[in-house]
Amino acid sequence: MKRLVREFEFSPEQLQTVRMLAEATHLTETTAGILYARGVDTEDKMRAFLQPSAEHFLSPFLMHGMREAAELITRARNEGWRVAVFGDYDADGIGACAVLSRALVQFGIEPFLFVPERTDGYGLSVRAVDRIFAEFSPELFITVDCGVSCREEVAYIRAKGAEVIVTDHHELPPELPDCIVIDPKIKDDYPYDNLCGAGVAFKLSEALIGIRAHALLDFAALSTVADSVPLVGENRDIVAEGLRRMEGNARPVFSALLGKTSELTAQTLAFSVAPRVNAAGRMGNAAAALQLFTSEDEEEIARLAARLGEYNSERQKYCEELFAEVRTRVEAQGAYGNVIMLAGENWNAGFVGIVAARIAELFSRPTLLFVRRGNMFKGSARSIENVNIFEALRSCSDLITEFGGHAQAAGVNVTEDNFEALRAALDGYIGAHYAREEFLPCVYVAGEGTGDFRRVAHELELLEPYGVGNRRPLFYVEAGRVNASLMKPDSPHVTMNMGGIDFVYFGGAKDLDILKSDVRKQIVFEYNISHFRGKEYVKGFVKGVLYDGATGEDIRLDAFENAVRLCARPPVFAEYFSREKLENFLEERIRGCAYGLCVVTADRGALARYPVLKELGIDVFRLSSGSCMNTVLYAPAPDCDLSAFREVVVIGSPMRLPPCGHAKVIGESDADMGATFDVSCERETLLKVFSHLRTREGLEAESYAEFARLAGGDFGEGQVVFSLAVFEELGLLSTREGRLVFARGKKSDLALSEIYKTVSRIKEG
Repeated sequence: MKRLVREFEFSPEQLQTVRMLAEATHLTETTAGILYARGVDTEDKMRAFLQPSAEHFLSPFLMHGMREAAELITRARNEGWRVAVFGDYDADGIGACAVLSRALVQFGIEPFLFVPERTDGYGLSVRAVDRIFAEFSPELFITVDCGVSCREEVAYIRAKGAEVIVTDHHELPPELPDCIVIDPKIKDDYPYDNLCGAGVAFKLSEALIGIRAHALLDFAALSTVADSVPLVGENRDIVAEGLRRMEGNARPVFSALLGKTSELTAQTLAFSVAPRVNAAGRMGNAAAALQLFTSEDEEEIARLAARLGEYNSERQKYCEELFAEVRTRVEAQGAYGNVIMLAGENWNAGFVGIVAARIAELFSRPTLLFVRRGNMFKGSARSIENVNIFEALRSCSDLITEFGGHAQAAGVNVTEDNFEALRAALDGYIGAHYAREEFLPCVYVAGEGTGDFRRVAHELELLEPYGVGNRRPLFYVEAGRVNASLMKPDSPHVTMNMGGIDFVYFGGAKDLDILKSDVRKQIVFEYNISHFRGKEYVKGFVKGVLYDGATGEDIRLDAFENAVRLCARPPVFAEYFSREKLENFLEERIRGCAYGLCVVTADRGALARYPVLKELGIDVFRLSSGSCMNTVLYAPAPDCDLSAFREVVVIGSPMRLPPCGHAKVIGESDADMGATFDVSCERETLLKVFSHLRTREGLEAESYAEFARLAGGDFGEGQVVFSLAVFEELGLLSTREGRLVFARGKKSDLALSEIYKTVSRIKEG
């Protein structure tokens, strides 16, 4: 199940403040309320938020270590020191190198630049330091986007005779390196602590060359978006200014990476540009990305940008393959704990973070994926929104060789001897500190979609750039049965109109049966403004459908259709429990573990026999989440996959199920299996239905249930659904194109229909 969560609820006093702010800023209460809830709670703050610019930048000298760093770099310039800049291999580290190196050149220093490859490991390492000293022998060593947790490595650099400045933005270790350290996480007079690595490099650049550093905001903007830091406060100003510079006169590197992009937003950078920059490091050639970001040769830039595009295509292919492998392994071993943790011998270390994020989202669990290197497991952790994986890892630090990162993502190394112990410790810590509800996938909405759609849609464009910490607001509309339809036959997309606004649901065909049922639902969407042939259109782009499976009286026919369709599947082997034994089993399972149990029924009334099931959510037709959290599934569709569950309990239904994999199937020993199919299997009845349907040839509908509702006749809608399924299985008619079409001259035998034979046997007992 997924749950709808309101981003905010206002007290009467707060609501009055919102109304006053809306009037003062000439915004709707909807937009003013969103801003107020996100901490933009005064008129001045709102005006500043709606007009992000460099005017709001903070003085870099408020930051701890900044003045000392500027003085040391000035001394290095005046005395002719050799200066090395060491960055990370991702888009933030590459961008930070680009920012600081260009600022140093303008300041009068030609730096030596170095980024490690992923095989060298994250951050500073003795091996990388030795390579730099062998090639360049620096007298000043500056890190960007790394170093704050590298106390020993910094000491090693200083022992080799170089001064060190660490600029970083990651969480602070218990002891800082013994050098000048600039990190916004340090408590100081700087009021903003969410800068990315390139953001910190930009502030150092400001300290060195002043307003001239603003020309480097395009690099800082890309890194800020790529590193998923909150797009509020100074980050918002950095990204907004950077986007303006790209739109006005993009430098060659961004022209090459953006190509013919028609719309330039933070999302464009996040989903189009950043993955290509990151792909270089993931494919073992971070140096190519660094060369691209520091080159002024347009031919070289075009060549390198094309290479990064090729790397990204390869990365996507490998990630899909790895994701499929990891998903298969997770489902085979069962995702029934509070954390998912796997290791592979031949996995590419550059891809495990991406795949871990996808697995975490799919199973709604923190996920750690490791690559084995001898006795060491090197991995990436990704978490769900409500679980701080950094704190969880910190609680297990005695088992970990090395780790670092953020609340939602971390790098972690562990020895083979401690691997299973770490899994158990993380599982225990997370289970003790987070309630089951916090693992439910959540959809956050700003409110109900009502009022002046067009005005709200335009105002929401003013809230760009969107991203982490300033998510694009989602809204919802309450609905029962919706007049939804496919864009065209066999299209995966759905269109509908509700409350005067057109909705488009890309990939929504899978939910068409839910949309057209009378189950109470919330349709979640975001506003979109498009232009076509000089006209402006406001649409709602549907992002999901949430529903209460306990509602909907007129859903029984749809449920019956799924039960009939499942009769074409072979029976499953089941163990049968008495009512008392099954009740005890369900009680024990639900109380003992939040995952692995799916209770299937074609009769919602049968659920009342087991009061403990009230604690579970009810899905309809298909699972609303892949988390395999304990759930009730009413009227499963034949294409639903139950193979991720440990046990499937069938209540009051025939033993025809969607794919269950290795799940143990349990049924009620005293269930009335024939009660589901209150239809006639008499040949004469089926012939009468067939003759009647022939008179309705060409009828358009998208399910047997919908055909039955429209076809009329005196047979009962369930009889029509059953008959249609049998006739289509025999090839006597087709409904696959959304129209009722009969095969000319076709004859067949009822005994050739698996559905007919199955229902006949069930009815005979």
